[in-house]
Amino acid sequence: MASVAELKAAIDVALEQIGDGQSAVQAAGEKLAEAQQTLAGALEGSGHETVNAAQASLTQAGQELEECLAATLVAVEQAQLYVAAL
Repeated sequence: MASVAELKAAIDVALEQIGDGQSAVQAAGEKLAEAQQTLAGALEGSGHETVNAAQASLTQAGQELEECLAATLVAVEQAQLYVAAL
């Protein structure tokens, strides 16, 4: 059976990996925002349905990334509370 110190160390490693994932999610969100701006510029000169559909997909992807980031933040807080209670 793992000791409390080993458990805390494993949780710390997991939290670090989650932090890396959060950074990746934030970077992806920034790239999505850039793509949305580019599409918005293209949309102004075009009523093409494909551009509208792409913009809607990017908006949905951005919302899903935000939800993912929020969920990881909650998970990190819970893990930190657990570690503090050990």
